[in-house]
Amino acid sequence: MTEHSAMVPPVRTLSNVPDGMQPLVLSRLVEQRLKAAPEDAAALVFVARDGRRMQRMAEVLGAMLPGHTILTLPAWDCLPYDRVSPNNVTIAARMNALAALAGATKGAIVLTAVNALIQKLPPRDMVETMSFSAAVGRVVDSDKLVAWAANNGYLRVPTVRESGEFAVRGGLVDLFPASFDSPLRFDFFGSQLESIRTFDPDSQRTTGTLKRVDLTPMSEVMLNEETIRRFRQNYTAAFGGNTVDDTLYASVSGGARYSGTEHWLPFFYDHLDRLSDYVGDAPFVFDDQAAEAYAERVEQIRDYYQAREAARLAPPVAGSGAPYKPIKPDLLYDLEQHPYALAGASVVQLSPFLSPQAGKADDVGGRIAPSFAAERQASDINLFQAVVDRLLAERRDGRRAILACWSAGTRDRMVQVLKDHGLTNPRLAENWRDAETTSAATTSLVVLPLETGFETKDLLVLSEQDILGERILRPQRKKKASDALTEAASLNAGDLVVHVDHGIGRFIGLKVIEAGGAPHECVELQYAGDTKLYLPVENIELLTRYGSDDSSVALDKLGGVAWQAKKSKLKQRIREMAEQLIKLAAQRLLVKADVVDLNPGAYEEFAARFPYEETEDQLNAIGAIFDDLTSGKVMDRLVCGDVGFGKTEVALRAAFAVALSGKQVAVVVPTTLLARQHFKTFAERFQGLPVRVRHASRMVPAAELKATKEGMADGQVDIVVGTHALLSKSIKFKDLGLLIIDEEQHFGVGHKERLKELKANVHVLTLTATPIPRTLQLALTGVRDLSLLATPPVDRLAIRTFISPFDPLSIREALLREKYRGGQSFYVVPRIKDQADIAEFLRQQVPEVSFVVANGQMPPGELDDIMNAFYDNKFDVLLATTIVESGLDIPNANTLIVHRADNFGLAQLYQIRGRIGRAKARAYALFTVPPDRKLTDTAERRLGVLQSLESLGAGFQLASHDLDIRGAGNLLGDEQSGHIREVGYELYQAMLEEAVANLKNGEEEYEDRNEWSPNISLGMPVMIPEHYVPDLQLRMQLYRRLGDLVDIRDIDAAGAELIDRFGPLPEEVEALLKVILVKALCRQANVEKVDAGPKGAVLTLRNNQFPNPAGLVKLVSDLANQVRVKPDQKLVFVRNWPTPEARLKGTAAILAKLAKLAEA
Repeated sequence: MTEHSAMVPPVRTLSNVPDGMQPLVLSRLVEQRLKAAPEDAAALVFVARDGRRMQRMAEVLGAMLPGHTILTLPAWDCLPYDRVSPNNVTIAARMNALAALAGATKGAIVLTAVNALIQKLPPRDMVETMSFSAAVGRVVDSDKLVAWAANNGYLRVPTVRESGEFAVRGGLVDLFPASFDSPLRFDFFGSQLESIRTFDPDSQRTTGTLKRVDLTPMSEVMLNEETIRRFRQNYTAAFGGNTVDDTLYASVSGGARYSGTEHWLPFFYDHLDRLSDYVGDAPFVFDDQAAEAYAERVEQIRDYYQAREAARLAPPVAGSGAPYKPIKPDLLYDLEQHPYALAGASVVQLSPFLSPQAGKADDVGGRIAPSFAAERQASDINLFQAVVDRLLAERRDGRRAILACWSAGTRDRMVQVLKDHGLTNPRLAENWRDAETTSAATTSLVVLPLETGFETKDLLVLSEQDILGERILRPQRKKKASDALTEAASLNAGDLVVHVDHGIGRFIGLKVIEAGGAPHECVELQYAGDTKLYLPVENIELLTRYGSDDSSVALDKLGGVAWQAKKSKLKQRIREMAEQLIKLAAQRLLVKADVVDLNPGAYEEFAARFPYEETEDQLNAIGAIFDDLTSGKVMDRLVCGDVGFGKTEVALRAAFAVALSGKQVAVVVPTTLLARQHFKTFAERFQGLPVRVRHASRMVPAAELKATKEGMADGQVDIVVGTHALLSKSIKFKDLGLLIIDEEQHFGVGHKERLKELKANVHVLTLTATPIPRTLQLALTGVRDLSLLATPPVDRLAIRTFISPFDPLSIREALLREKYRGGQSFYVVPRIKDQADIAEFLRQQVPEVSFVVANGQMPPGELDDIMNAFYDNKFDVLLATTIVESGLDIPNANTLIVHRADNFGLAQLYQIRGRIGRAKARAYALFTVPPDRKLTDTAERRLGVLQSLESLGAGFQLASHDLDIRGAGNLLGDEQSGHIREVGYELYQAMLEEAVANLKNGEEEYEDRNEWSPNISLGMPVMIPEHYVPDLQLRMQLYRRLGDLVDIRDIDAAGAELIDRFGPLPEEVEALLKVILVKALCRQANVEKVDAGPKGAVLTLRNNQFPNPAGLVKLVSDLANQVRVKPDQKLVFVRNWPTPEARLKGTAAILAKLAKLAEA
């Protein structure tokens, strides 16, 4: 280590800087620094005390200083000496910042956190060589790009969806770089780079083009021969040569990445650098209490190292796999230095108080903004009135006042409410500079995500949070809740499928077969008695998936009659069911309900109390509910939203509308704990409004319960929250207007029958995260209205999910970390008999935590008491079976450990995982699997799906995955699941939807759209060749999508999309698109079969019928058309078509003519 860096640089303390004022002070420092040294790479470095404050600062500075480069260098979001790698997003931000600093950036603002500052970085000279630049029109070797991506931590996949992935398809390379918002598509022509396009990862369609691009690596560890050799030398030198069962050593030696490799970073390079080596002379500005946070981190790192080292030297615990070999902490971290010594040339320390060291000049004179907490609590003062009074007082004193709002939406609402309370001429400022320079006679509102405000002698800044109280911040990223179902339904080899004419078979794969002298791709299906059926790809829509893959399903015989009989019997039953469903729906439409009036002013204020910004889906759902309520029809709506996606808020607003219109609202929940929680939420939000909220469940004293019942009967109580006791016969409502059912998957059939009696003309709102298949299906068939909430609420951090072999140390650490963080943990086991073993394990290995055991076999009263005790924070760990999945909301519990995760179902794991991550803290889920046994395929697939569903909002997708795995329940009772077993889920769903739709239109006899598919042979290759789309799954998906198209515009659009995604269309694909068009025309003209050859075409009409017989007779009798009818009623068109292209064109022309005739 060099001499000078051990010295502490001069420290300048700026005092009286409250939190809200930090961004303003920083922006002033940046401006001074840019004047003094405009050429430096970094203008200044801000060291926040934790990652959340860094993120917040990045958002505020981005709004305050538009156009400035702001680089964030976050700390790894895993523990020191962890078994997992940091998250992709984190690594991307880090590498992006380092590459920019090592490159040609000027005047950047670097934001980092204490935990990141303490950790050494890859050498600067390595980072300079690690990035990859490419420009359009230059000679770039595509293999070089692919090799670079593989060496630098990108993952090769068939279709690029997430950051850090790449895919190769012929001359196209798709790559989602760490530093970009959207993935890039590189199009090579030979060795020349033709174009770089950005595309949308959801639709895979191009969105724009770029001239040149600089890519940053996806990992701090670069794997090449030199670094791997150095790693092997260092590893064996440190831990000895015994590397027999060491997977880390083996993977890295083979050039593969292993989860958690980054923790051995120093072994890969000859030296590591610090942040000060990257930023030159930039001053380091330290957040308040940064030095204390630093000391805490140092202690934590040493502690983790000692625990790992002790475990490595101790005799191994049975079943825990190879020991973890930790590197010495001072290799990767600076533990001996004062944080100031890690800074570059100078240090500025911010302090919210007046510090004794500060000179006169360094007193910034900021104070904390006035808080309106007292006014919020007082029932006799209107909060907004108090705010307006204060703002007008500031005007009289000639001080400038600025309100900082989270988003444009909340700003509009704020202006509205403040104007109502007498604020004159407020001004919507464009940006901070605009607000700062406005005259003091107007109050500016600016969009700036400040958490708290501040005041100085000539400025008052109030944040929305100062006024409305604690909010959970962060703007949301808009995400479309688009077709979550199509992706899930792709076919894998070995899946069961249903062919409309031949029944249940097994899908083997795609196979190219010679037909009519040309190659044709077909789907290979296996039926009973090892018979095979080859279905041409353009008729793929005749196939549907047969939901669950269980061994008891018998394959049908090809050409047997059993399937047709089964199908026609079922068709009759489906009709009857559809009729019943429609009767239900019709009765609902006939019953009138009173129109609910909304009071907009009161509603705005009620909505402003919601401490988040509503997501787009929430607004849509609320809008839909209000439309239902004000239309005079009876509402029956299913709101399906993920665990914690704000379903409760949607219910609150519906309750508000109904309660203020003078009717009663009942909220029914499955457990007493939930009743308690909902009661608390409702009571808090309705505080100060003329609405009485009561609570009815076992937890309520008898006298109070009696009073509540009487209040419900005589109309004193407006809103009641309770368990299904509310459904008992003894309870009467005076005027029930809305029934809200929460977590409906937990109510039995009996309860639902009772609900049906209640609700002839009562509005019903059902909330659920994973709907029981039956409810989902009712919604999909259009009998109930469905609102999806698929956008995660304001930054709820996605839960970090780790799947690892059972490792006692990791579990001990996870539980202790949560305890010391002040939180609680769930430990979930699959069977009651596992509880004793785990309880013993906790006593032995983690004696520090207190735990309590809960399972479904306990009497309900005792179970409730345990849950309530845990909710009240009396225990650190709840050791339970799957009962935790039922809708508990314990914001303090943020760590989950699942024992033997391979024994759970998908929706179960998902629901359990949704129990954590409900607060601002990052939540961790650890799924343990047996260390020494191979998992079954389904278990592995399940866990894989879960890990990939880290994105928030996958509950609905899961329910539909599960619908697939289990089949739906009966919509009208229990007669249906048998039918589904007979024909498979998808076909059943299609038949039912169609029956409902046709009956609604009053068509008695109807024919299924999917029951036949025209058969077309033109003697030319029709397929998507393997060299064009190499991935089998993707080809199947494309075939399925193309098979469903009918409109010529859609077919053109699909062609454009293919060119976009995979390059120019080969002839076979051109032909495929034309054949799909011909097929659509055949349907219109009722043509079942087309055979075309050099001499013309033969057409077979389905059932020998044509929709317009007179027109057809005219066509045949006109000799110019050269058509004749054969005795077997086939039409023969005599033509001269020597080439396949001519045949294709000619056939299309003939069919277009027939289709026109058919419609005449």
